[in-house]
Amino acid sequence: MRARAARYALLPLRIFLGATFVYAGLDKLTDPAFLSASGPGSIGELMRGVRDTSAVPELVDLALRSPVAFALAIAVGEIAVGVGVLAGFLTRLAALGGLLISLSLWLTVSWQVSPYYYGNDLAYLMAWTPLVLAGAPYWSVDALIRSARSGGPARLRRSRRTA
Repeated sequence: MRARAARYALLPLRIFLGATFVYAGLDKLTDPAFLSASGPGSIGELMRGVRDTSAVPELVDLALRSPVAFALAIAVGEIAVGVGVLAGFLTRLAALGGLLISLSLWLTVSWQVSPYYYGNDLAYLMAWTPLVLAGAPYWSVDALIRSARSGGPARLRRSRRTA
């Protein structure tokens, strides 16, 4: 029982992070206020509001050059990361994308949160790390690809019997 629990230990994290990032991306894409350069609730207003308190104001300046394109890139990136992690397809790469999105949001949007542990982007940044390191060895497209490359399930069964 312990071995099975250890084997699937990252699955709840994959499901949570994947679903959360898909939801976050879809939420941004369906919010017309967010996808605006200015006005209440817009990405432009958000970026201007955090510019002077961010750890890397140059990142905010870069986003402010084209706030709507930046918002679209973040939303599409979140969806791609979420779907990749949920499906377990190129999981390490998808998790690295999630880690980088979380890092950029932590350094810009939630940097000023005090005490630091109230900022959720830092927790997401740390939560992506195990998936970057371990990938998705079970219940994933990555596992199916590995299995097919190694001769499929029959070969995996034989190796267990001889081990």
